[in-house]
Amino acid sequence: MFTAWTIGDIHGIGPEIILKSFREFGQGRSRPLVVGSAEALRFYTVKLGLGVNIAAFTSFDAIRNASLSPDTLPVLSVSEPSEPIVPGTISAYAGDTAMKALDTASRLCLEGKTRALVTAPIHKEALAKAGYTNTGHTDYLAERCGEADPIMLFHDPLSALTVALATIHVPLRRVPGLIESMDFERFFAKLFYALRTDFRIPAPRIAVLGLNPHASDGGVMGSEERAVLQPCIQKIAKKEHIDGPFPADGFFGARGYNNYDAVVAMYHDQGLLPFKVLAFESGINVTIGLPIVRTSPDHGTGFDIAGLGKASSKSFIQAALLAEQIADNRERKSKVKG
Repeated sequence: MFTAWTIGDIHGIGPEIILKSFREFGQGRSRPLVVGSAEALRFYTVKLGLGVNIAAFTSFDAIRNASLSPDTLPVLSVSEPSEPIVPGTISAYAGDTAMKALDTASRLCLEGKTRALVTAPIHKEALAKAGYTNTGHTDYLAERCGEADPIMLFHDPLSALTVALATIHVPLRRVPGLIESMDFERFFAKLFYALRTDFRIPAPRIAVLGLNPHASDGGVMGSEERAVLQPCIQKIAKKEHIDGPFPADGFFGARGYNNYDAVVAMYHDQGLLPFKVLAFESGINVTIGLPIVRTSPDHGTGFDIAGLGKASSKSFIQAALLAEQIADNRERKSKVKG
């Protein structure tokens, strides 16, 4: 069985961390299959002296029927360079390659040909240059899989810190309105299910952060906590372990997260700023609520260090390991149901 690794932006650090991950991680229960550009990977393995043997294919069936040595990285090429590869530059071609790779890899997962998807970083401006209006992994995969409300979750296996976001990539001015209109009961039900199934936590404990400073100080600085969050938390707490809303400013500094299996932040930077401070090199992005397993490293394209050999593969390796773990857990759950 294969796990699909998408190449990401070929002008960023995606190809480098994939090559390094293959050298260090090799293969677990499933074999890595890179979807993207074989020529781009060859460019970086030569430039950086990584010495990875790359085998290019144009169809999945050819890969499945091939006799591959353990030290060979198979690549399903969906696009080959029509222009020079220039690390650190924003290119419509690079954006188009990244999205073609994501489209192909997600299809392989949905068809059951690969058991999980690990995505290298993409660059939103490059995707926009290529004409794509949907410029994020999570939104694209949600549409591709027919899932209206996926949850963006970040997990660090080293510190056991897990942060889920109530809202994702939206302007800050829209957050209060979205919080007021959200179906939080459905959101929490999906999160509890994922913690039990994907992470095998029998009795998950969730902490919820407030939207406003000091969690509004009893309504002095906003009404969302009292009107939206508290009633929902109180209702769910009758059958699940959920606490809050907590003031966000001191929650991570006091390491309150150690008492919980997941922390729910109301908006992107509220959750991601402390997470990236605490787990920048080992953090993993997981999309919850999809019919397929999808993980990715918790960092961007790293254009400033692209092609220099400085990129760390730690986060990508952790993402690959977690993808296999979640796939195993889902298979185990499916067998129990069967």
